[in-house]
Amino acid sequence: MKAVCEGIDLSDAVLKVVKACASKTTVPVLECIKISAVNDTLTLSATDGEISIQKNIKAEIYEEGDVCVPGKYFADFIKKLEGVQITLSADNKKMDIIYADSQTDMQVLSAEEFPKIDLDIKENSFKLKTADLKKFISSTSFCCASDDSRPILKGCQIVINGEDICVTSLDGFRLATVNGKVISSTGNLEIVCPARSLNEIEKMIPDDEEEAEVFVQRGMILVSSNNTVLTSRLYNGDFIKKENIIPKDFTTLVTVNRDLLKASIERAAIIVRNDKNSLVIFDIGGDKIEISSNSDIGSVQEPVKAEVNGKDVRIAMNSKFIIDAVNALGGEKIVLSFNNQIQPFTCENADGKDRLYLILPVRTANNA
Repeated sequence: MKAVCEGIDLSDAVLKVVKACASKTTVPVLECIKISAVNDTLTLSATDGEISIQKNIKAEIYEEGDVCVPGKYFADFIKKLEGVQITLSADNKKMDIIYADSQTDMQVLSAEEFPKIDLDIKENSFKLKTADLKKFISSTSFCCASDDSRPILKGCQIVINGEDICVTSLDGFRLATVNGKVISSTGNLEIVCPARSLNEIEKMIPDDEEEAEVFVQRGMILVSSNNTVLTSRLYNGDFIKKENIIPKDFTTLVTVNRDLLKASIERAAIIVRNDKNSLVIFDIGGDKIEISSNSDIGSVQEPVKAEVNGKDVRIAMNSKFIIDAVNALGGEKIVLSFNNQIQPFTCENADGKDRLYLILPVRTANNA
């Protein structure tokens, strides 16, 4: 294989596909980027068995062929060559990287060992505005579980029903659900897509692309944009029904300015940021939320003016969870809904109410 391309194009492609390289594996080829030179195109591919990313760039091809290079080393090296033209020349043992008046070589693996990536995924699909897709992902993926104890919770549930779409995630301590509309779909659909895959989709689709189309088939998802194709396995199994978790009625409703609440919680969180649960406490009553935190570093106690309807309540929570929820909500005012100090509470916009976050409180000796 021998090809010549611009460093900036190669770097951009490598930095996109390297995210699909495996980091801990007993199969060395999964740590590699496969480079294929055909006609006037270089195709870079990577996969870890769950997610795959493929990117095409223009190049002058002098000798067609395929080779696998160590993904992360190649990416780090090419990232330093964005301003020069690069010649890649490879046989079955090594690749020569020629740039300016310099040359480097890198060990390679045979492309025959690289898994075949299935791009024939088009049986079912739905189309939506790019801004909406990005909003659905950014508003929910942070609530997915990060451990493997319940793998399905590492993904977001996407439900299409007619023109309605609902995206839900939870990790056992909090839940996020966002509602919206699709432009079109081939039919009703319910899938659970890994959060990691969705986050890469959010990054790969440019903001100036008005619409995005998502294809689904045989437990796989495919999204294509700007000569980049991402495919991912979907999770199998029954996702938790949010209707069984979100309380239908509340005894205390609190309407508060979002920015004032956010600033106060963030200050209280600083004092407890090294504590295990990073607890902040809300004392709700009268016309305010009294926000407090306490640790060996010191203590914080701040009142935030609010409109309170219902019973007084004192409740403790993980400061990161409430900050994440408030950050994900837009608008001037938000509504917090409570029952008591041990039942989960919700946060949503005062207007629109397209997003809802549910958080499980933390039981303490002082609020039991």
